[in-house]
Amino acid sequence: MGAAPAGAVPAAAEIAPGVTYEEFDLSAAGGTTHVHLLGVDLGVPDTRLGLLYPGAVAARATVSRMAGDQGAVGGVNGDFFNITESQHPGVEATGASVGPAIAEGRALKAAVPDGQRFGPAMPSGVTTEAVFGVGADRRARLDRLALDGEVGTPEGTLPLGGFNQYALPVDSVGAFTGEWGSASRARATCGTDTDRAAACSTETYEVTVRDGRVVSASGTPGGGAIASDTTVLVGREEGARQLRKVATGDAVTVRHSLVASASQEAFGFALGGYPVLSGGKPLPGLDDRTSAVRTAVGIADAGRRVLLLAVDGSSAYRSGLTVAEVAEALRARGSTEGFSLDGGGSTTLVARAPGASAVSVRNHPSGGGERPVPNGIGVFSAA
Repeated sequence: MGAAPAGAVPAAAEIAPGVTYEEFDLSAAGGTTHVHLLGVDLGVPDTRLGLLYPGAVAARATVSRMAGDQGAVGGVNGDFFNITESQHPGVEATGASVGPAIAEGRALKAAVPDGQRFGPAMPSGVTTEAVFGVGADRRARLDRLALDGEVGTPEGTLPLGGFNQYALPVDSVGAFTGEWGSASRARATCGTDTDRAAACSTETYEVTVRDGRVVSASGTPGGGAIASDTTVLVGREEGARQLRKVATGDAVTVRHSLVASASQEAFGFALGGYPVLSGGKPLPGLDDRTSAVRTAVGIADAGRRVLLLAVDGSSAYRSGLTVAEVAEALRARGSTEGFSLDGGGSTTLVARAPGASAVSVRNHPSGGGERPVPNGIGVFSAA
């Protein structure tokens, strides 16, 4: 479906029990813009949210493809991601997302260092560990998810600095599992904690652990699929020096988990981005000058209701919204918390039309077509 004409009257249509779709115009600093909105009532039985992703962390697919493959009735694109490596010639862009990700209660990845992220500047005090998600109590919430882990070796215990992420902290060791996919792990040792464009490390080491034993090692990070009984450890600088002490045949254990800073309920799903609205108030210092095509999610009714918002990328509405305007648009529709997701050419909202068996793209992506992305928020209904 295309965008409605300017001045269209909002009319929410139910696409599944507890799930509505509407589109409408907003007056913004840059001019009239067009918005698409999915409303989700998590109090309705068999209606839920979940992570859309293509089956691997380091992979991308269109929102419509992921929604179709997973049986969603609607959804939007998700986190910012490693979209290019022009500053590191010869290094593969992984397509992996910036922040943490959880699918069906299972941790998929942790957050990259703040200086390694892609996307606009975050509000003061916000880190790449910020997430939106839904807990086991079926309530939506914002939180932070930090990596907690360690590597046990005959030489001692090493802190785990990364888990299935495209950039590792300087001097650290990171773990890669089958959830990562088959993409090269070389990007993990490029850049620094404060400079994404910094050169790749010249001191790296990789150890492959299968069934708790070291089976191989390499001086450079590799690629290819990782078996379910295997973990690949990648070290840079001091992390690499510590891994070099481990020999083939040594027993090695790897422990990792994502720990919430506030929530007492385990997340059923979560993904990264950054908060823009808290306690019904916009965060201080939100950008109120740069208008762009954006995607965001709002939380209302103490986490029982969720709003998925996508700005239309048609040339007729290309003015878009500022981040401050996104926060205000969510607040005006009852949200007390708001969370910004990837925008621009990534912004996509899909929804199933009444009587249809599959979703369709409801907005006009600004690039002329859907951009493959690493993840998204899916709306699911058993009805």
